Amino acid sequence: MSRKHRISFTDISIILFITVVSITCLVPFLYMIALSFSSNQAIISQKVALWPVDFTLETYKTILSDVEMIYTLGYTIVLTIGYTLFCMFLTICAAYPLTKKRLRGRSFLVTLLVFTMYFSGGLIPSYMLVKNLDMMNTMWSLILPGAMSVFNLIILKTFFASLPESLEESASIDGCNELGILVRIVLPLSLPSIATLSLFYAVDRWNGFQDALFYITDKNLYPMQLKLYQIITANQQLDAQQGEGSVGAFIVPESLKAASVMFATVPILVVYPKLQKYFVDGVMTGAIKG
Repeated sequence: MSRKHRISFTDISIILFITVVSITCLVPFLYMIALSFSSNQAIISQKVALWPVDFTLETYKTILSDVEMIYTLGYTIVLTIGYTLFCMFLTICAAYPLTKKRLRGRSFLVTLLVFTMYFSGGLIPSYMLVKNLDMMNTMWSLILPGAMSVFNLIILKTFFASLPESLEESASIDGCNELGILVRIVLPLSLPSIATLSLFYAVDRWNGFQDALFYITDKNLYPMQLKLYQIITANQQLDAQQGEGSVGAFIVPESLKAASVMFATVPILVVYPKLQKYFVDGVMTGAIKG
């Protein structure tokens, strides 16, 4: 074996370390899967480890038996896509001008934006603002309050700033205006960063729960996480009515929570591999260059 292909002790140590970390991350996920497919008796008896015991689909049937679940799933997908597109539009429109040295007050604007990362109005003022703007029980209450992440803005701004100025100068000489430079030059070159930040926004909205709990009371506007919470709460109430230790018609909370986690995680797991090739490049380039 040639020297350049020889595996050193350091390489073996790194491989072993990564393997251990991967297993550590994978074990809780496997446990959730096992719980979601195990029977009530097996879970109560604490027989479930990393493999389902007394395999059953009753937990998933309970979730899918809700006639509104399919509607909620479709609504949440539409909400997530709309939220992601709107957030990326605002982030791009804010990040690109902030890379221009000729923009007056640029440092002040950046400082003002960073300030909001550490200080906010608080929960009660935010609720009052949404209420006074008549956004309660509307989709906008789940979109506008978190419409732009300053953290994502900084990453995208740094990425834009890392692009060669000669490209923009060449396009300007050819008669391209600022909008044309952004659309034809900057955005195509920034696809890895844009895809990464889009994934951040999409995951944030898909997993969003607290804002919907505060602002939404109309069942037709429940996002997925809040709908799953309602199902779990209803099942726990049924558990309390039947009495502790009963394993009748209800599903034990641990199994229902595990199935809810799987139900909410699978869509993200399906999308993530398609964006994975952009993920590392987008984060590292946007964080390091500048």
